[in-house]
Amino acid sequence: MQHVRAGKAGDEVAALDVAGVSHSYGPKLALNDVSFSIAPATFTALLGLNGAGKTTLFSLISHLYNTRRGSIRIFGHDVSRASGEALRRVGIVFQARTLDLDLSVYQNLSYDASLHGISGGEARRRITDLLETVDMQGREHDKARSLSGGQMRRIEIARALLHHPSLLLLDEATVGLDIQSRAGILATIRKLVETEGIGVLWATHLIDEVDDGDHVVVLRQGELVAKGKVADVVKASGAGSIGDAFSRLSRSQAAGIAGISP
Repeated sequence: MQHVRAGKAGDEVAALDVAGVSHSYGPKLALNDVSFSIAPATFTALLGLNGAGKTTLFSLISHLYNTRRGSIRIFGHDVSRASGEALRRVGIVFQARTLDLDLSVYQNLSYDASLHGISGGEARRRITDLLETVDMQGREHDKARSLSGGQMRRIEIARALLHHPSLLLLDEATVGLDIQSRAGILATIRKLVETEGIGVLWATHLIDEVDDGDHVVVLRQGELVAKGKVADVVKASGAGSIGDAFSRLSRSQAAGIAGISP
């Protein structure tokens, strides 16, 4: 994969810019005036308990839902007004498994490659490279149903990377996996940030998936309650660790936002 690394801070266009976004399901407000941005080549953890609004936000970013209040831009391209330009820069791994279990690994990947206009030798080359990237080399002829949950997730990550996106969105990508599988997938994603310059938004409710060097965005019942570098969010919340900070922020009813903008 070939990605262009970001330039100096201040000179770059945000990989993702969410500005004043609200969304409702009928009378239920799922997101309320959420604003944050993430820089290219950074790992940002989107933290929130179940029902915090993480999946709704992902659905808006990926244009599964229309953004009616606020705006979402991916590398400067508005998701609502220029969805094609915006979304071709994004790879997405949803929480629900989406592989066709009756097809082989290669068939699953080549089908998606064709949807992106990648075919023939180029598709084969990318699939071979990506299977090595996600540590699944030699498994291209295995049926998807024969894979473990962690292996399926690795194939879904490979699929999300087929078109060389510059932003990767992962919604609870390790849910239901064992500790070893979770750690392996996280290591793969963090390596992509470091070596390929990909920006990552990693939605989770598992605090042990957050490293001290990460950026975090914390949602509580649709409200943005913290954003910034881990150390800044911990300090602003008066906590001793990001786990303690997340616990306080998730139950806090106080107004205001902890931390600073990334």
